Formats: sequence, structure tokens, C-alpha cells
Amino acid sequence: MSLVDQSVMQLCRTIQAAHGRAFLVGGCVRDQLRQVPNLDYDLEVYGLEPSRLRTLLEAQGKVNAVGEAFTVYKVKLGELTIDVSIPRRESKVGRGHRGFEVTGDPWMRYEDAARRRDFTINAVMYDPLSDEVVDPFHGREDIAKRLIRAVDPDTFVEDSLRVLRAMQFAARFEFAIDPATVELCRGIDLSDLPAERIWAEVEKWLLQSNKPSVGFWAAIQLGMTEKLWPEIHALIGCPQEYEWHPEGDVDIHTAMVIDEARKLIDDLPRPKKLAVMLGALAHDFGKPATTKNEDGRIRSKGHEDAGVAPTEAFLDRLKLNTIDGYDVRQQVIALVAAHLVPGHFYKSFQKGEKVSDGAFRRLAQRVEPDLLYRVARADCLGRTGDFKPDAMEWFIARARELSVVEKAPPPILLGRHVLSLGLKPGPQVGQITKAVYELQLDGQVVTLDEAIAAAQGLIEGEMR
Repeated sequence: MSLVDQSVMQLCRTIQAAHGRAFLVGGCVRDQLRQVPNLDYDLEVYGLEPSRLRTLLEAQGKVNAVGEAFTVYKVKLGELTIDVSIPRRESKVGRGHRGFEVTGDPWMRYEDAARRRDFTINAVMYDPLSDEVVDPFHGREDIAKRLIRAVDPDTFVEDSLRVLRAMQFAARFEFAIDPATVELCRGIDLSDLPAERIWAEVEKWLLQSNKPSVGFWAAIQLGMTEKLWPEIHALIGCPQEYEWHPEGDVDIHTAMVIDEARKLIDDLPRPKKLAVMLGALAHDFGKPATTKNEDGRIRSKGHEDAGVAPTEAFLDRLKLNTIDGYDVRQQVIALVAAHLVPGHFYKSFQKGEKVSDGAFRRLAQRVEPDLLYRVARADCLGRTGDFKPDAMEWFIARARELSVVEKAPPPILLGRHVLSLGLKPGPQVGQITKAVYELQLDGQVVTLDEAIAAAQGLIEGEMR
């Protein structure tokens, strides 16, 4: 195991001096064994009663009890905050992933404490003082095999959230799921899961994996799409025209698209990363309803508009709206509806037809051209064959030239300017500012003086 932070080591020594024993557990041990850094330390303390442990912790740093009923503390050690708990027993007393009675027991056997964990890769314990690894369920072997396997089949099925955790772990670590664990997951009812818990796992899947397609296929394999996301499940087996999609059906294409999209988002803030990934995931939700065989060719006419309703239903199910003040929901819906626009604009350009500046500016009112570029590029590259994203590169270059990469230009003419021309407050003020803004989008109005002159002309025209 790699070096452990010295403040954590000192806490472990303090616990040892009080005749207790501290183990690192969970993700920090799993990731160290995977040779991936993880400073999210979780300590499980044996041999100390909860009151004695808390007194000891308070002498080390600021303590926040986040699970007093079963003794979990967040302890601030300098710049580091770690979770400290005692081993606990969980008894199923009600429906759902929260229906457990939890009691702490500092005298539990190590194997019994590890048994309550979800997967063997998360059930490995490490004593940093003795350098001893306690691994009663062979988690190290499963890490070496790149395998996700349930610890205890009897208790695993009691927590439905574990199905989603299997999916997102498979995606993040690019591990396979043990066939017996797959069967356990397929038999678990997921209807008790609240949307916020589902969303937390979805976000990890989409943002923390390099190949989110692994999670996509795992979700289908585990029965999640059938139970939770019918919009994704409907993509399975939906055919596409070979000329444009030699990779095969829509589900195969979508899996490839989300992998391509993941390569394009690292420079974005979190809400926009999610908008791109969800837009890529949902971009062809309209195909199952529109796909037809016409004269020997597979067509999906209007699938971009037809994808709006299932995208809204999908986002409703996740209860996804605004994140950090950014309207992710609106943006995802707009990305789905407009994902073919860069290609359409480019085809017109290639034919010698003028694609006006106003068309770009009006598009930027509905959707962020930069995010649309990323989704459209992922759509182009997310297939087999020699497809070049020339249309998307032309599109984003033009958006940059017009300074509409993120949004349409703000109106030059404001209501106060119209009022200064002698007009009284009322609906006419809004009508004039809107009309002048349309002129601005078309490039006919560039300065405030021109905007005021245009407004004056509209007022005089109405007065004649």
C-alpha cells in the first residue's frame, strides 16, 4: 500500500494507544490496491466504545457527528477531513435502501463487519500501522481480475441502490460484473429508489468514467433500463441505415457517442459537462418512434423533434432541472432538438446557399452553439467507418467569428431607450424592442444610435 497521510497515521497511533485498532476501509483501500490515488479516507475503529472514541477524536480536531445513531463522525485533521466510524450491524426492517436498523458494535469480528459491504472490492480492510490487509472475501483477487462481485448474496438484495452502484463502478473502473451478481441485480425491485439517489449514481457514471459506454451496457445487462429508463431501453435493436451507421442499431451508436462526448468535456464546468453528456445520451431518443423502412432504406425522419418528449420524460424521472444556477434541463432538451443543425447548416453552405449570420444568432438563443458542436461532433464520430466532423468544425468556427459560442448577443436597445423617445409604458415598448432586436440579429442594427433610429422609425411608422 502507498503512503498514508501523516495526520491519519497519527490518529491511528492515538487510537492504538487507547487500546483500539483503526482500519482504513472502503474506497480508499480499493483505489490504493488499484494503484489509483484516493485521499478520501474512511477509518473503522474496533475496541473502543462510541463515547470513548468521540472524546478521543475531539482531542484531535473538530468533530461533526453525521450519523450519531450508528456513530459516524467527520473529523477535521488540519486541511484533511476524514470519516471515522465503529463497525455496525444492519438489520432489514422496511422497504427500500433506507429500510435498515443500524447499530454500532466495536467488538464485531472483522469478517462480520466486512460482510455488510456491497462488493468484495469494497470489503478490504487495511491497518496502516501494521501494514496488514484483512480481506475475508477475496477483494484483492477480484481487483486483479477486474471483477465486481457481491459480498453476501443473502444481504446484497436488501439494498436496491447497489444495482446502480454496480453499474457506475463497472463504468468508472472498466470492470466486468460477476454473472451471479448480475442475476442478483436483475431480480431486485428498483421502484423504491428516490430520484436524487439515482441521479447521484448517474452523475458518477457519466462524469467519472473514461468510457461511459461500459456503464451503458451494464445498465442494460442489469435490467436497469427496463425498470428505470424506458427511453434508453427502447433504443435496443432499433435499426439504422448501414450507409450512415455501419456500427449497427441505435443502442450501439449511442454507446459510442457517449464515449466520444466524454472526450470533449474536460474543459467545461460541471453543469455544462452534464448537459453535453445527457444530450449525447438522449440525442436519438426520437428514433424508435420515427424509424421506418422506405423503399429499402431505413429512415428516421423528424427524430430530432420526436426526441424532445422522451427526453423531457427522462429528465422528469431524474428530477433534473437547474444545477449551480445553470438550466441543464433546458439545454439538454435544446441539444436533442438541434443536434442535426450543424450538419444542415454545412450542407447548405456546401451547396452555395448563404447561411446567414442571423441564423446562427437565432440558434444561439435556443441552445449554446459550443455545447451543440460537442454533441454533434460526438454524434459524427460515434460510429464505425470513415466519418469526418468537417461540418462541426465549420460550424464552431463560424460561431466563434460571430461571438455566439455561448449565447446570442444581448439586445442593444432596451426599454429605457424606447421610453426616452416619448413613448408611454405599455406593450408597445416591448414590441418595438423585440422588432429592433430582430434587426440586430440580422446585422441591420449594430450600434445604439442605429438601434434608436430604427425604433424611432417604427414609432413614426405606427403613427402615420
